[in-house]
Amino acid sequence: MRREIVILDVETLGADLDLEALGAFGDVIQYKTTQESEVVDKVKNAHIIISNKVVISKETLSQAPNVELICIAATGMNNVDLDAAKALGIVVKNVAGYSTQSVVQHTFAMLFYMREHLKYYDTVVQTGLWSLSGLFTDVSHPFGEISGKKWGVIGLGNIGKQVANVATAFGANVSYFSTSGKNHSTQYPLESLETLLSSCDIISIHAPLNDDTYALLNDTNLPLLKDKAILLNLGRGGIVNETDLAYELNRREIYAALDVLEQEPIDIDHPLMNIEHKERLLITPHIAWTSIEAREKLLEGIVENISTFLEK
Repeated sequence: MRREIVILDVETLGADLDLEALGAFGDVIQYKTTQESEVVDKVKNAHIIISNKVVISKETLSQAPNVELICIAATGMNNVDLDAAKALGIVVKNVAGYSTQSVVQHTFAMLFYMREHLKYYDTVVQTGLWSLSGLFTDVSHPFGEISGKKWGVIGLGNIGKQVANVATAFGANVSYFSTSGKNHSTQYPLESLETLLSSCDIISIHAPLNDDTYALLNDTNLPLLKDKAILLNLGRGGIVNETDLAYELNRREIYAALDVLEQEPIDIDHPLMNIEHKERLLITPHIAWTSIEAREKLLEGIVENISTFLEK
């Protein structure tokens, strides 16, 4: 039997990714993007569905009688109704760990951009202001070192541990808060969320989004952040209440760098798009996971998941 393999949002994987290996398993149908109203029609004859972020609901699965396997092109599995899939005998597979190094690297890229005021200094040079100054240097926007600073990690999973290790290599003093209460480390001290927020110079979030972490940072605890502290969210959108963060960024000098937002892409009228002190905020469009190497590993994981399933 020749299987039909449907990729619902291939554009999110990148045009540079060679998907030829998938052809060994069947006829591959690629859709750049898929709207909610289009899902049923696109998968009605599919045997294997590949989706990054397109939601696959119970209603969709009930109208796709041939589906045997759903491959999630990500680690998170919240875009598939897992209970419905199980009830229908459909196997659901994700790919874990493929983007760890990419996310860790982007964490520090965002940190350095904010901490060393790189946007300002690039503008000074590009606009010719440095040339006109007559000075060989510009110390108008002082930056501090990571060494000796306190770095708090929210969510000490695989990515959080790697970030902690790199931060330690830079000389930071790392502590952490466990959102699940299950991650315990003998290498780093465990602190309450309030202590972490009020004492750390840098805080990075690497936690999943669930009932325990939704709006974990909000108007009751964001005011605890130290002046000039840097908050990095590379976990999930929704962990930080974005309206409350926008207010705090306008109110005083703290900094935030976000790669994930509750709604993606961000609405043009979102409070974060209209803060007064724009130099205090960096937003990247959910790209921490997207290094070339990470996406190649992701594809390898999908191919392996399909191969393993078919062998059974």
